[in-house]
Amino acid sequence: MTYSPKNYDRLIGLQGFSDQLLKNHFTLYQGYVSNANKLAEALAALSKEGKSGTPEYAELTRRFGWEFDGMRLHELYFGNMAEGAAPLDRGSRLARKIAEQFGGVENWEKELKAVASMRGIGWAILSLDAENDRLFNCWINEHDGGHLCGTTPILVLDVFEHAFMIDYGLQRAEYIKAFFKAVDWKAVAKRYDAALASRAVAP
Repeated sequence: MTYSPKNYDRLIGLQGFSDQLLKNHFTLYQGYVSNANKLAEALAALSKEGKSGTPEYAELTRRFGWEFDGMRLHELYFGNMAEGAAPLDRGSRLARKIAEQFGGVENWEKELKAVASMRGIGWAILSLDAENDRLFNCWINEHDGGHLCGTTPILVLDVFEHAFMIDYGLQRAEYIKAFFKAVDWKAVAKRYDAALASRAVAP
């Protein structure tokens, strides 16, 4: 199976994000898709040749996780933003859960912003442990380090420099504010509900 890059041109014109920044970011994302495909093909070829025990196979396997996660995290990131997005419905199941667990939506937002402001490159993610219906604000280093096993990303924020420096320079906090204004809470709530539903029907 070959992965195809998704089209996020609907985000062009998004308030707080210049067209140049978004187009550059889309191109970078497309690179992850391309490299994930190339590595998958290379690994399949090595396996067919009986070389799955080689150092080359091992290193390509490690690299595949980085490229694949880079692809998926960008899809989640672009997918949870929209122009003119509605604010979080405080009566929704997600909002009630956030308020219950974090002592209020404002407290949760403050915490996630603190995670997103940590020094270093990576991702700030609200993840759901559907097995216990528990939310976590996580820091994902690079793309493949820090994921909580078995959890589902609900809200994804890219805090690599490429996500903001063209528009905001070193003012990461201003970028984070712009991101929160662009969050598509309907999409985020849908992810939450889908993850809980999936767990409910799991064997």
